[in-house]
Amino acid sequence: MKRFPEYYSFWHIAGHYGLRVTAFLVLLFLMLPIIVIMPLSFNAQPFFTFTEGMLSLDPEAYSMRWYQEIIDDQKWRIAIRNSFVVGIAAALIATTLGTLAAVGLASPWMPYKRLITALLLSPMIVPLIIIAAGMFFFYTQFNLVGTFAGLIIAHAALGVPFVIITVTATLSGFDRSLFVAGLSLGASPLKVFWDVVIPLIRPGVISGGLFAFVTSFDEVVLVLFLAGPEQRTIPRQMFSGLREQINPTILAVATLLVVLSAAMLFTLEALRRRSARLSGAG
Repeated sequence: MKRFPEYYSFWHIAGHYGLRVTAFLVLLFLMLPIIVIMPLSFNAQPFFTFTEGMLSLDPEAYSMRWYQEIIDDQKWRIAIRNSFVVGIAAALIATTLGTLAAVGLASPWMPYKRLITALLLSPMIVPLIIIAAGMFFFYTQFNLVGTFAGLIIAHAALGVPFVIITVTATLSGFDRSLFVAGLSLGASPLKVFWDVVIPLIRPGVISGGLFAFVTSFDEVVLVLFLAGPEQRTIPRQMFSGLREQINPTILAVATLLVVLSAAMLFTLEALRRRSARLSGAG
């Protein structure tokens, strides 16, 4: 048992453990809906509820049939392919643009820095339904509605703010004398940026790219406005499944998305720790 100094009163100790218990209960409240869908995705019956066999842990009440349905159903295969294609392409564009914007905003000679930052971060503030409606009317002028190009550009625009935030946080610990030293040795600004700056801020760049990918992978409002039948993604297919044909295949897909999100979070945490070590070493 953890020992406390003698001068700690009962209320100090009660507050210490009370805070931990409260944090655990809040975490449980947030995680419980996610945890519940996982066993339901293995339900052998086409229901969204626990059957008597599942509650009694009968092996016959559990099945992998809904995971097999994801593989067998062409609509789900196309949705998975589209989500990865759009997500990866949007993440690459958002990472490139967001990194360049963050580097520019980090410069002490950047004019109107606050105004430009507010404009670049506005997609995180403006309600998504307004962005989707505005993009729809704007894209109709260029015949981009119902195309992969239009969907990728829209998702990239949503991902740029996340890249800017993560890269800017990494740049806050960057030693600018390294950039000046590279220039003094005769290297061009582009070479110094690629060989000196990028390796040091790489954890932030990768973290921003992962955030941009997850943002695109989970987006459904823009897809409803801008995508056609050929651009149907996983969230759009899940939305259609809830309206047209409810079965635990949706829960199986949701479970896989939770696993993917958890893997992303562990990767981001590893990158954060690496970035902290680099900043400490600097």
